[in-house]
Amino acid sequence: MSGIAAQLAAPGWEFWVAALVGVTVLGLAKGGFAGLGVLGVPIMALGMSPVTAAAILLPILLVQDVFSVKAFGAHRDNLVLKRMVPGACIGIFAGWALARFVPVAAVEAAVGVIAIGFGLQRIWAEHHGVPARLGGTAEGVAMGAAAGFTSQIAHAGGPPFQMHVLPRKLPRDVFIGTSSVFFALINWLKVPAYWALGAFTPANLWLAGALMPAALLSTWAGTVLVRRVDGPRFYAIMHVLMILVGGKLGWDGLSALLA
Repeated sequence: MSGIAAQLAAPGWEFWVAALVGVTVLGLAKGGFAGLGVLGVPIMALGMSPVTAAAILLPILLVQDVFSVKAFGAHRDNLVLKRMVPGACIGIFAGWALARFVPVAAVEAAVGVIAIGFGLQRIWAEHHGVPARLGGTAEGVAMGAAAGFTSQIAHAGGPPFQMHVLPRKLPRDVFIGTSSVFFALINWLKVPAYWALGAFTPANLWLAGALMPAALLSTWAGTVLVRRVDGPRFYAIMHVLMILVGGKLGWDGLSALLA
């Protein structure tokens, strides 16, 4: 066996277990459980390097985005997108330009701590009936830039997006649709940088193709499951997921910084 076929067969069982679990989690996120997506690369990194995981995942994400946008994109909030997408473009460019100077661990730790604080604050506020403060255009652009930057540097764009959008209490499908369109755009904006870095090798594309059925099946499962969750319960789940994701990012980042 030689060439691409040999590269495809080379990974061991650890690779395939981590990869299948990672793309399944991503599929559930793309299907509507926003926030879980940030766990995809860390889970896959249990069986391969984070760089390889990110390179394999991007083509999968681009295909998953088509399905999630088709399922929920018609319900998007265009005002949120108009505020956040320009900022995301700036953030992605800054992340690409500064990647060699900014430690991924520092970004993960900072995003994780902020996400935990935000999630706890929102749970406390809703329990006590305190209305959320809705950010305007400036905050939308800033949080869009933060989402683009952290997505490019550490594949962790979910928390900044949610910090701006969750307090708005959009209808469930509108929140999911807005998230799906926003991150579909971000993923396409990241393609040139990944292309320049040589991430789209034949081996990586073949591995992405091998994982695609699991990715699409889990995306479909996510769209089915999320529609069974009513609005209040959906937002409660999102806040809990944000705290858990923040904890994971914070732990990974601080562990790497202190190592």
